[in-house]
Amino acid sequence: MVHQACKTTEKITTEAWVLHAGQKSSGKNAEPAELSLEKFSFPNITEQEVLCEPIYGCWEGNMTHALQRRPVDICLQRGEPSTVIGNAGVVRIIKTGSAVTSVEVGDYALVFCNGVWDKFGYPEKILAYDAPNTMGVLAKQMKLHERQVILVPEDTQYSLPQWSAFSLRYITAWANWKLAYGCWRLQMTEEDCPAPFVWGWGGGVSMAELQLAKFAGCRVAMISSDDKRLSLIKEMGIKPIDRRLFPNLDFDENKYATDPVYKKSYQTCEDVFLQTVKDQTMGLGVSIFIDYVGSPVIRATLKALARQAVVTTAGWKEGMKISSTRAIECIQRHIHVHTHYARYPQGRAAVRFAEDTGWIPQVDSKIYAWDDIPELAHDYANGKISAYFPTFQVNGL
Repeated sequence: MVHQACKTTEKITTEAWVLHAGQKSSGKNAEPAELSLEKFSFPNITEQEVLCEPIYGCWEGNMTHALQRRPVDICLQRGEPSTVIGNAGVVRIIKTGSAVTSVEVGDYALVFCNGVWDKFGYPEKILAYDAPNTMGVLAKQMKLHERQVILVPEDTQYSLPQWSAFSLRYITAWANWKLAYGCWRLQMTEEDCPAPFVWGWGGGVSMAELQLAKFAGCRVAMISSDDKRLSLIKEMGIKPIDRRLFPNLDFDENKYATDPVYKKSYQTCEDVFLQTVKDQTMGLGVSIFIDYVGSPVIRATLKALARQAVVTTAGWKEGMKISSTRAIECIQRHIHVHTHYARYPQGRAAVRFAEDTGWIPQVDSKIYAWDDIPELAHDYANGKISAYFPTFQVNGL
């Protein structure tokens, strides 16, 4: 479905950090990109679109993927010479199309990054990533469809940087958790298991889901190797599991088959991990495992599951391809849940729930300035940021 009411030849020009396409011939050997601060032009708004000023944004993993041109060069994929990335943030509405009803001029709104959706509203492509003719918050002005903005609650208790961090990761978590928990309850009733064990690999989305699991009465744990993150996990009322107890839990099928030293090291770490799971789950295993890491840990994740368990994800931080033994998964009655962002009503419901309950990210006190965006990109890509939700400012309030 193409979400554009009419075409216009008028252009709007703004300042932006622009991502340019790489060389078509480079393929898997593509060099990482650098953002370029320059003028960027885009078509004027249609009757169903809004013109807005990004205020705050949150740096997301997909932005780093875009700069690394992994797994694809998104400009080449979209057939565009350049684009503006950034699909998490808060914007101020400065102009609305004639048919817009969701927001008004002067409103603050979250970016809802569903770029192209199917007839049921489920995302097919993501705004400012693989959705053609879309742009992100790394621009002084941008345009969005009215179903790509969600009004910040009036008189909100929370800051705009918090809502900017919420807009992608927490909405993703809301939709994924609802499905994963629903699937688990189809097999295991409240009478069977009133307080399931829910564990998480990954970053901000995993943390958000574990918070929802805690609201549902689950026993929750999150894995990290960063002291600052482990401290935050504990402060959130989630049991911290130090990944440094099993440092080489990084499965490589080829090395496992050919390198005896690697195989022994991996098996030792896997044994420690599985014993940790056993000790912390009364010997039952994990009921719902939230795994946003992917390939390196999926073998251990599946082994850590209880019977009638769920493994769930909406992303692939360190690897898209996974393998499993189908017979074992069938016999164990394991459900594999995969989602991709959310439908618009889910986004609005998540925002209402957050305002009512305080289910909202804690953002770091450091907010990167507009001129420091390349520094933020570098720090994130090189693991120099402990904060789960690194935020930046585009325009003033």
